[in-house]
Amino acid sequence: MSRIGNNPVAIPEGVTVDIKENVVTVKGKLGELTQNFDSVGIKVEDGNVLVTRSSDSKDQKAKHGLYRSLMHNMIEGVSKGWTKELELVGVGYRASNQGQKLDLALGFSHNIVLDVAPEIKVETISEKGKNPIVKLTSHDKQLVGQVAAKIRGFRKPEPYKGKGIKFVGEELRRKAGKSA
Repeated sequence: MSRIGNNPVAIPEGVTVDIKENVVTVKGKLGELTQNFDSVGIKVEDGNVLVTRSSDSKDQKAKHGLYRSLMHNMIEGVSKGWTKELELVGVGYRASNQGQKLDLALGFSHNIVLDVAPEIKVETISEKGKNPIVKLTSHDKQLVGQVAAKIRGFRKPEPYKGKGIKFVGEELRRKAGKSA
């Protein structure tokens, strides 16, 4: 019995959920998201979205919780939005943006210029004496996570000095260096 899949998803004011055949469309003040689904039933009842399954097959049990979580993330995204913050730790590491172009100086021989999807709002914060921060905001949780992971992949944090790009609040596993 899926504990997550059985929980109803509350629909806040200003959000509409539309279900046609095997496609769910969620519209809100921040945008519109669509999601295909199969092998589960999705219905809207008195301000809640309910995800049901017809049998207890392994496939349906797995997708029951999955589609409930996806629905929750979509509703949360179009009403409040999702934000990821990345911190650049290292001497000379800098970040700047011009519109949707993110320019990263990460100690390579050249700067990395990344064109960010138009659905994502990019913001860079650079204060003197603090590490630069890249802030990504959008209504699509999957897209924000994917772009954040791509940026982090340019220079992952290393375990000895902690240099690299990390998520704000991420705990890094540190190692002791060579001892004489």
